Amino acid sequence: MLVDVVLDTLKDTAKLLPFLFLTYLVMEYLEHKTGEKSARMMGKAGRFGPLFGAAAGVVPQCGFSAAASSLFSGGVITVGTLLAIFLSTSDEMLPIFLSEAVRIPTILKILLTKAAIGAVTGLLIDFLFRSLKAGRGKEKDIHDLCTHEHCHCEDGILKSALNHTLRIAVFIFLVSFGIGLMIESAGEAAISGFLSNQPVLGVFLAGVIGLIPNCASSVVITELYLQGLLGAGQMMSGLLVGAGVGILVLFRTNQNLRENLKITGILYGAGVLWGLLIEVTGVVF
Repeated sequence: MLVDVVLDTLKDTAKLLPFLFLTYLVMEYLEHKTGEKSARMMGKAGRFGPLFGAAAGVVPQCGFSAAASSLFSGGVITVGTLLAIFLSTSDEMLPIFLSEAVRIPTILKILLTKAAIGAVTGLLIDFLFRSLKAGRGKEKDIHDLCTHEHCHCEDGILKSALNHTLRIAVFIFLVSFGIGLMIESAGEAAISGFLSNQPVLGVFLAGVIGLIPNCASSVVITELYLQGLLGAGQMMSGLLVGAGVGILVLFRTNQNLRENLKITGILYGAGVLWGLLIEVTGVVF
């Protein structure tokens, strides 16, 4: 059984590599052309920052959530804009969806839903918590953070795209192997039945997975959704909460620990709340 799972996982991962590389190549091009412009736009947006943040977060750019955390820590953007970006960003969901040939209308529905949720939540948070303004402190250098995370976004489009592709391929292999082993051991029917019978608990658990501060969390959520083991509400909860390394960077760059914990709690609560709403209303994508 173990050998079969390894071989199947290797074949499935190998099939994804060309699609992943092309996707990251396009994403790197977009980031190099629009990254700085997006950051400047965030700082000038004022009360409408969450709208621009949610729109910019739709395209999963290398280090964008990390950059947003640094901008917040430097007092450039509001907490609502930060949360809008966190909720909207898709991290590894988009490349995996594209490489798995998910229908474009389905992908657009999910992306637009995440963007709308991010914008509404961000505007509401800014309205309710005007006192939670980012303190202006020493601005951090996002390039130092990229170096620490071995992102190599400054090494050129081709090298960066290849680096991203290889890293996410390893994640996909490990996660897919774990899922395959779990399915083979417990049985797909048993796992699907448990999650189907625990829709509310699944939303909360997916949100917890989404808080894992790297792309592995979005890989897990996306793969489970594509396997049919997560419903739309559970999937949305995990992907809304998932902000890549943004949370890590927030705790590293913003010195106010209580504020960081509050933001993390609001992010989790918002993701779970919207996930429950989608699950209860029976929304599908």
